[in-house]
Amino acid sequence: MADAKVIPFDDDRSRARRRPGRAARDGAVRALPGQQGHEEAPWPAVPVEPLGSAEALKAVDGAEDGPGGAPEAGGRRGGWERRLAGGLAFLRRRVTGEYEVDEFGYDKELTDQVLMSLVRPLAEKYFRVDVKGVENIPAEGGALVVANHSGTLPLDGLMMQVAVHDNHPAGRHLRLLAADLVFMLPVVNELARKAGHTLACAEDAERLLRAGEIVGVMPEGFKGIGKPFSERYKLQRFGRGGFVSTALRAGAPIVPCSIVGAEEIYPMIGNAKTLARVLGVPYFPITPTFPWLGPLGAVPLPTKWTIQFGEPIATDGYPPEAAEDPMLMFNLTDQVREQIQHTLYKLLVQRRSVFF
Repeated sequence: MADAKVIPFDDDRSRARRRPGRAARDGAVRALPGQQGHEEAPWPAVPVEPLGSAEALKAVDGAEDGPGGAPEAGGRRGGWERRLAGGLAFLRRRVTGEYEVDEFGYDKELTDQVLMSLVRPLAEKYFRVDVKGVENIPAEGGALVVANHSGTLPLDGLMMQVAVHDNHPAGRHLRLLAADLVFMLPVVNELARKAGHTLACAEDAERLLRAGEIVGVMPEGFKGIGKPFSERYKLQRFGRGGFVSTALRAGAPIVPCSIVGAEEIYPMIGNAKTLARVLGVPYFPITPTFPWLGPLGAVPLPTKWTIQFGEPIATDGYPPEAAEDPMLMFNLTDQVREQIQHTLYKLLVQRRSVFF
């Protein structure tokens, strides 16, 4: 499947334009003034141009418009036909295997057309995510986005991925590093791979960065996502600086990212540790609604989110041996952590309400 290739399909735009265009040209030829046996046309003649020319397409587009430039019903119908044709072609490629995945299992077409479409309403309508500073992510080349982690369930990673996917001016894609547990869960494992996530290890991260990808990491891990509500927006330890070492080896800039709003979606007021050990999970959250309301208690609260990407921290000016310098890694790790924490406090001061 990895060597499969996406085959472009005809989205029927040429045929949708050809029919009215030819009719317009034929009518113009029949009604040209000065020709014997023909009456003059009650409408201006459409110049005969090659089908693919800009003039021909402009003339056809004008012929499809109604009064005031509004599209006629036929034009709307043509748009739905093209979408239907595109959807059927997409399904055909999925069935026949004529699509591409990279060495990590990332399926760009499925992510763009399906997975992002499923998550996008949650970001735009439910959490109403406000994205700031996305232009700080480089337009090309690798970069490491480092963010705080919270919310009991890792929805913040998905929202960050949608934020980059939908708002970056260069259309960059974020490849998240995920914990082992993600790839041990059925269905979730496959979807995570298809969406471009990979195991949170230095080797995979460095390969992605050297390949020019935008990589996302949340160094707090389960310590951040599973912390009690009383410690909200207080960053936990950022590990031992492994992400800094990876960025130094790849020469990729580090982009700090601060996420406000995720802490309140599942206010964690308790942790059933015994049950967590039985289930083999890092924690078992107790919130004001879960498990008391059953499945309904798993619905996140509709908080208002802000995701801000900060100024990048360059790493390409350091010598190759810098990645082995523990003091440098500690200093850079602390710099990234302090920048994220400072931005969190600033965003919290600016926030009017948890929900608005």
